[in-house]
This record gives sequence, C-alpha cells and structure tokens, in this order.
Amino acid sequence: MKTPHQNRSLYTFKSAAPRAAGILACCTALIGCEVSLKNTLEKMAPAAAASNDVKQIEAALNVTGASAAAAAQVPTISGMGYAVISSQPSKNVNQKRLMAIRAARLEATRDLTEQIHGLKVNSRTTMIDAIIQNDTLRATVEGTIRGARTVRINPVGSDTYEVVLELDRDMIAHIMKAARVR
Repeated sequence: MKTPHQNRSLYTFKSAAPRAAGILACCTALIGCEVSLKNTLEKMAPAAAASNDVKQIEAALNVTGASAAAAAQVPTISGMGYAVISSQPSKNVNQKRLMAIRAARLEATRDLTEQIHGLKVNSRTTMIDAIIQNDTLRATVEGTIRGARTVRINPVGSDTYEVVLELDRDMIAHIMKAARVR
C-alpha cells in the first residue's frame, strides 16, 4: 500500500503532462507575438527614422564650438503644407490659387517650426460621475524659421496645392544657435 506522500507524487506526475502542454502552448503563442511585434516594428520604421532625425538634431544642440557643430551630422529637414483652392476668400479664380499656395506655404513653415522648436500641447478633460463631459486639446508652436528653400509647389488633384519647404544643416544650426541665445 502506498503512503499519502507516494500518492501525491503520482498525482503530481499525472498533472504535469497537462501543465507541460499548457506551457508549450504559451511558448508557441509568445513566439507568435514576437513575430507580430517584429512585423509591427518594421511597419513603424518611417516613424523611427523621423525620431532618429530629432535625436540627431538634439545631439547637434548639445555640441558646443563651431568645429564640433560642423562635425555633428544635422539632417536636412522638410515640411509639407496643403491648402484647398475653393475655400480661399476671393471671387477671382487666379487669386484663389495664389492664396492657396500662400496658405500651403504657411502650413509647411509651421511643420518646419514644429520639427525644430517642438509642439506645446495643452489638454483639459472634464468628467462628471465617471462620464467624460468635455475633452479639449490645444497645440501651439512658436519659433522663427529663416532660409527655408522651396522644393516644390504642386497642384494635387483639381482643388488642392502642395508646398514642400526644406532647411539645410547650416540653417538649422543657425536657427538653433539663435534660439539658445534667447
């Protein structure tokens, strides 16, 4: 006759097989998650590249001295802006086109400003009885952009203009130096 201790180890042995199968299933699921995570990270590569550009700019900011700043690789950055022709406030079609180009240029400049100086975000949420009553988000950007070069002005479709502006390394370094002095 077996002692209770012997019965318990037999019981443990019998229940170990389903546990091992469960562990094997969990490992298989985790391997699938790893593959899924790898695919997700590959899809996010453009966002990571933009993040690397920001890191390179920050690294250039931390460098002091003209020769050290020249050695730091600050990337060329570009800003894009779009504007709709029909929404411009004019009766003349040609004037609407010119106003749309101007509006798209301003939006591209704002995009450059956000990349160089950053974006300030304010948020406010009002909740009563665990129910959101009001949720507001406000973003502002402030800074000076000088020397932006127009890369292209293209009509997109029949009612929109696209403007792409670009800042080179020297101009970014000059803007950042001026911003640090303030």
